Amino acid sequence: MIITCPQCNFSKTVDPAEIPDRPVKVHCPKCGEAFAFDKAQLRNDTASGRPVPATPEQISCPACGLIQTGGERCHGCGVIYTKLKARQAGSGMGQVNQAMGNGSAELPCDAADPTPGLLPKAGFWIRVVAYVLDFLLLWTVEYLLSLLIGLTVGLLGLSVEGDPSIEVVIWLFGAALSIGYAVFFTGYCGQTPGKMALRIKVIRTDGSPLGYGRAALREVLGKFISGILLGIGYLMVAFDSQKQGLHDKIADTYVIKLSQ
Repeated sequence: MIITCPQCNFSKTVDPAEIPDRPVKVHCPKCGEAFAFDKAQLRNDTASGRPVPATPEQISCPACGLIQTGGERCHGCGVIYTKLKARQAGSGMGQVNQAMGNGSAELPCDAADPTPGLLPKAGFWIRVVAYVLDFLLLWTVEYLLSLLIGLTVGLLGLSVEGDPSIEVVIWLFGAALSIGYAVFFTGYCGQTPGKMALRIKVIRTDGSPLGYGRAALREVLGKFISGILLGIGYLMVAFDSQKQGLHDKIADTYVIKLSQ
């Protein structure tokens, strides 16, 4: 049986016995695109004498992006298109659709009821690397601002060294900057620059956007509790089935991997 990629027309002969009698997800070895292939439908069309188009009309699933022939539901994730549209209209997911257009987000998908619980989650180490990237960026900004503050204080004829009040001001400024950085980026788009670089994102467990209030709950209170428990709240990410830390559970959030 010959399988042809609808994107680049690359063809390969495959033993029919190795292909299940149901729609399957195929990755083209040449262009890398994923598409759906239905052996049973192809066999039925051939047996009935109906013409089988070499490159049938293809659509991209709005939930998982799988390229496939048209139908009522996705062959890859199983989402029913009419239900997905109704869910989007009822929950104000238009901005997520716009984000999906440039490949920056994914919608949850399931055969009966799409849910974020099925999306791929970001594990412990990739989140550690994202944290390190954010830390280095923040450290650089804080260092430059500290130099600026020191220069300003020096021009005013004051001494930074040995003055506890100025040291406290600098420390409070750094703490406020760190908290504002995490809350702003997480509440605005679910991604700090470190998470953007690694293609991971924070979402709510019901799939809705976080907002600044939920982001503050996660980044301030949640992470404070995760930290004071000897870091156990962070280590939970490595062992939890949904890769949630204690701060994620407090704020009802997931950290998901975005499609490349």
